[in-house]
Amino acid sequence: MSNSAVELNGRSYSWPETPVVAVCVDGSEPGYIEAAVKAGVAPFFKRIMAEGTNRLARCVVPSFTNPNNISIVTGRPPAVHGICGNFFYDRDADSEVMMNDPKLLRSETIFKVFQRRGAKICVITAKDKLRRLLGKDLTFGDGTTISFSAETSDRTTMAEHGIEGVLELVGLPLPDVYSADLSEFIFAAGVKIMERDRPDIMYLSTTDYIQHKHAPGTPVANAFYAMMDGYLTNLDEMGCIIAITADHGMNAKHDSHGAPDVIYLQQVLDDMLGEGAARVILPITDPYVVHHGALGSFATVYLSDGVDQDELLSNLKAMDGIEMALNREAGCKLFELPEDRVGDIIVISGRHKVLGTSASRHDLSGLKDPLRSHGGVSEQQVPFLVNRGIDLPADAPLRNFDIYNVLLSHVV
Repeated sequence: MSNSAVELNGRSYSWPETPVVAVCVDGSEPGYIEAAVKAGVAPFFKRIMAEGTNRLARCVVPSFTNPNNISIVTGRPPAVHGICGNFFYDRDADSEVMMNDPKLLRSETIFKVFQRRGAKICVITAKDKLRRLLGKDLTFGDGTTISFSAETSDRTTMAEHGIEGVLELVGLPLPDVYSADLSEFIFAAGVKIMERDRPDIMYLSTTDYIQHKHAPGTPVANAFYAMMDGYLTNLDEMGCIIAITADHGMNAKHDSHGAPDVIYLQQVLDDMLGEGAARVILPITDPYVVHHGALGSFATVYLSDGVDQDELLSNLKAMDGIEMALNREAGCKLFELPEDRVGDIIVISGRHKVLGTSASRHDLSGLKDPLRSHGGVSEQQVPFLVNRGIDLPADAPLRNFDIYNVLLSHVV
């Protein structure tokens, strides 16, 4: 084992002298933690907000789960690592596919470079779609590296996950994928593994099931953050250096009657250009659409030859509810995205609007509560908290993917 600094994607990470824990609270817009503190149910958060580090950061746009989690674990934006959505159009294969295959990831992770140097690693996430990306190239079997999802924690193996008997270790039943229990399982497992193995680097990444349904300060949201507060207290008492951020924020996306406030972009473009002239891709799409119906605030569009892009962008910008419409070059430069995995134009809706394809292609039967969703620039601000002080200036701009750099190189 070498204790010298580790390099990845042009950034230097100091060797951890005590365990570091990065927590990505899916969908945690600023306000959730503050409301739980105000309600008196989050003493850990109250203390670190007063005595540790309490800042705001910006996430990656599109403000979706996969691009931001992968940015966090590579320390760089999607232009470097290649993961620019949960879902994309593969031009070469002429196919719309999930962006969860590790082969699509163009960078090593911080976990791999530290594992190569002998560090003990533990990665726990909510769903297997993300676990496969986070665990890219990790090797298992010697007891030093663990990576699994709460979703499949009943069938982990040493060969694939570095751990067996997770349910017995944690002492909780297998959680339902559409529940707060899925996130609680992650924290409970993290505490047990920290007690047992004391890994050098831990990553805990939750699901936003609660945030999609419950606004900051509501009883259910406060209870969720109180649960988290308890487990983080356990990790803090074990001497861990802990940082908490989010992959994206969340906003209400419904009208005054509680119905989703949707711009069905495929229908709009078919009306403008004729059917077949445009293909709308919604990068929020994944297998778990019950809580958002595949409705988010970011879309990318592939256009047929001959479409006047300037005229189309002008018409889209003039539409009520559209915040931004950019060509590929401008959009990828602004948001640091890989041009070969983005359509001809990028469209972003406003704070309280979402984008769909056509009404017939969205199953909204699972939406039992008024829609809350994300994806645009209006969900870019996220919390950035550390249970210690840091040596960065108070006005230093932060990205959520600075979290390991801060944890390993800037804690005082």
